[in-house]
Amino acid sequence: MMKNNFSLRFYLKKPKNYVSGSMPIYMRITVNGMPNELASGKQCVPSRWNTKAGRVNGSRQEDRSINAYLNALERRVGEAHTDLVNADKKITAESIKNKYLGIEEQEKQLIVVFKMHNERIEALLGNGFEKGTLTKYNATLKHLKAFLRLKYNTVDIPVSKVDHYFISEFDFYVRTTGKCANNATVKHLKNLGKIMRICLANHWITHDPFLNHKNTIEKVTRVILTPEEIQGLYNKEFVIGRLAFVRDVFLFSCYTGLSFVDLQRLHKSEIRKGIDGSLWIFRSRVKTNIVTNIPLLPMAQEIMERYADHPKCEDTGNVFPVFSNQKMNAYLKEVADLCGISKHLTFHIARHTFATTVTLSDGVPIESVSKMLGHTDIRTTQIYAKILDVKVSKDMLSLKQKYGSNN
Repeated sequence: MMKNNFSLRFYLKKPKNYVSGSMPIYMRITVNGMPNELASGKQCVPSRWNTKAGRVNGSRQEDRSINAYLNALERRVGEAHTDLVNADKKITAESIKNKYLGIEEQEKQLIVVFKMHNERIEALLGNGFEKGTLTKYNATLKHLKAFLRLKYNTVDIPVSKVDHYFISEFDFYVRTTGKCANNATVKHLKNLGKIMRICLANHWITHDPFLNHKNTIEKVTRVILTPEEIQGLYNKEFVIGRLAFVRDVFLFSCYTGLSFVDLQRLHKSEIRKGIDGSLWIFRSRVKTNIVTNIPLLPMAQEIMERYADHPKCEDTGNVFPVFSNQKMNAYLKEVADLCGISKHLTFHIARHTFATTVTLSDGVPIESVSKMLGHTDIRTTQIYAKILDVKVSKDMLSLKQKYGSNN
């Protein structure tokens, strides 16, 4: 157990509207700079109080009696501290005070705290949190419950028992029994880490169990569509209207870089004339609340106009009558199959495609791409630039021609 700096001192506390006379003697218990105070039940006039010693000056029987009482209090509080240390319990000013008072403190339980956290997110959906965030935390909670049943044969555990060993074992469980890949495992561990930081901030634990734990995200190859694949999607004629619609919305994302949730909530009022007199998208990203201003390419404008008179759009004012993300991605698989595309299409691939094939590959400066994507750090956008061998080839072509002409 980590060392705790424990101290106790007695002092006079001036009552409200105090004029003269005796003041109550209080004791202040302090652990690692965090205090908790308690009335001793005794009083003393300020003129007879020794602030440095924390005792009453004088040799009268009354003075000796008060000092003996304070000495006994100090001894009992010290014993309470020692008992907590011997029992391997958390040491805080409050836990020492409760032990001295005979109050059995109910220690916070991990699953209970995690559920409270998720309930708060659920209550704030649409007000700083999105449903996807709640889904991710609920997934971590599900793994954690299963882990506790398997490893500890219990439904919950005190937060103070979450240590480096617990985290390492949970990490191993998620990778093996939970069948999660590295990056998914890291995200579950980060979610648990947030819960433990909440416990630390509330002094339910005395140290961060993640202090010596390292998570490493593995770089993944981002899937993007080629110009030929985009053109194939654009030219494909679908008999089923549902698939034609999903193809259109997916292509709109390819031409604008909007994420699915931003597409789903895109309102007609957010399509306005920009600085150049043509139509732009003006909206704040749902995920980060960062403003993104995106000029509409002719293909995107054409797709948008197809649904201008859709009954659902007229009722809601939205640009597209979008289904749920789950349904849209399921239908995208059918679209890909019919277009001969073997890549697993998702709306995040459309965003990647906008950043690479549609913009960076055609010479749009990275600063402009970063602004349209709503990135707060250009280094995020630079990830896309690194995968563009085609762009490197184009950039070097004129140089090759120059040196070739000198031969």
